[in-house]
Amino acid sequence: MNQRPQLSAADQRRLDGLAASFGDLRKRNIGYPCNQDFDYSELAPFFAWSANNIGDPFGPSNYRLNTLGFEREVLGEFARLAQAEEGQWWGYVTSGGTEGNMYGLYVARELFPDGICYFSEDTHYSVAKVLRLQHTRSIMLKSQPNGELDYTDLRETLRIHRDAPPIIFANIGTTMKGAVDNLATVRGILAELAIPASYIHADAALSGMILPFVDEPQPWNFSAGADSISISGHKLLGSPLPCGIVLAKKRNVERIARSIEYIGALDTTIAGSRSAFGPLFLWYRLRTLGTSGVTEIVRRSLELAAFAEERMNAAGIPAWRHKNSVTVVFPRPPAALMEKWIIAPKGNIGHIITLPHVTENIITEFIADFVKARP
Repeated sequence: MNQRPQLSAADQRRLDGLAASFGDLRKRNIGYPCNQDFDYSELAPFFAWSANNIGDPFGPSNYRLNTLGFEREVLGEFARLAQAEEGQWWGYVTSGGTEGNMYGLYVARELFPDGICYFSEDTHYSVAKVLRLQHTRSIMLKSQPNGELDYTDLRETLRIHRDAPPIIFANIGTTMKGAVDNLATVRGILAELAIPASYIHADAALSGMILPFVDEPQPWNFSAGADSISISGHKLLGSPLPCGIVLAKKRNVERIARSIEYIGALDTTIAGSRSAFGPLFLWYRLRTLGTSGVTEIVRRSLELAAFAEERMNAAGIPAWRHKNSVTVVFPRPPAALMEKWIIAPKGNIGHIITLPHVTENIITEFIADFVKARP
């Protein structure tokens, strides 16, 4: 047997330094929605194999080193949370929110080649890129000051373009402000204008794992009128690799499926080869946490958001957040503050996102640094 290759001492020092850096940055990563509080060490043995979930998760595959069975279980749980109609949905585990949004818009474009996609100015930057890649006609709409879609602008723009089927890109928690576009209001506008055919994709990257676990959720899922939904896995749940899920109505997906002999599977996804580890991480996380565990993560995160909002305002930093949101918005921090803390600024605002690794002590330290750094 060949001797296992070894790193040089210099290369090992580089890796050790990177690990130390990640450990130091962990508690200061408060501006991006990535839960750092997880432990997947029990899954380490699976990295000894090159596993691949190529093809449709609900069909056979010639490549049998896969986790398709685990993927189906994960999708079933997300479909339940999103109130998808039993037996009428389809989905797969993606590389993250952008791929999920791309898939939803891909299905919409295939259904309505002459359609126009409408999205607000607070929509994630990747959506405009996806629309360019897919050559989908699109119109950017205004947002309200709180980040929610401007429904007056939507109504008037739809009225002007009534000849083209609308594809509505709805934000279920905008990137910067955590705003939720109201699907019931959108559906009401479509009905009011007597538009016969339309499609709604819901980008629920972060809030898709919050709203199913609160007492009074905003309308956001299939029961509220969505035709497809994208949710991130590495955000609220936490994962060492970016991952997510996309769900769509089965009858729409069946119209775009293609059979590929080489892999012995249907080609229904965006990617060819897909990670077999993303489904395994999500399955492990959902199984070890259970409904009560995820509910506790959501409860604790919302509690921390309320704590941060109250303490920042008490310190003279005007902060606010939406209902059921863990995104706390405040004026753009001074540059000196962002040298220490990992913050995502845009224009004149910044935010922190209170996921479980962000403790009350961390929030208190951040506020103290903010006060010191202000002119």
